[in-house]
This record gives sequence, C-alpha cells and structure tokens, in this order.
Amino acid sequence: MKIVLEVTFKMGGVSYRGYRWEEDALVFEFERLGDAFIQVLSTRKVDAEVEKPPAKVLVELKTKEGGKVFEAFEREGIYIASEP
Repeated sequence: MKIVLEVTFKMGGVSYRGYRWEEDALVFEFERLGDAFIQVLSTRKVDAEVEKPPAKVLVELKTKEGGKVFEAFEREGIYIASEP
C-alpha cells in the first residue's frame, strides 16, 4: 500500500530523511539545518510503501532550534500537511 504525503513548508532548505512507525502512526522525517533560508512556501511530495494503513500520519521537522511535529489529514487518497 502506498501512502502519499504532500507537505508545504514555510521556508526552503528542507530535506526528506525517510519515515518510521511510532506505534500506529506513520512519521515522515524532514530536516532544515542550515543558517539562512528563503522565506517562500515550498511543497514536497513523498511516498512510502507500507504493509498496513496508518492510524494517523505525522510530519516531523528537525531544525537547529529543535523541531516540530504536525499532523497530516487525508484528502482524496493523499495526506496533506502544512508547517504551522
């Protein structure tokens, strides 16, 4: 089963690192670790082949300041998320 995630970030410079399971949640991992970034919305689309449907899909963004986790919602077969 393929899970597709489309996530919009507030700034550029985001790298996709992969995904992992945390209990029933599928967590997509991203990072933005540089010093200066263009303040422009950037959208990334990634997917994962999984054995079972997740109870929820989360996006984890690691930054030099720490990071944040936010939830994606499903619309027409694609999970959508925006950086808060």
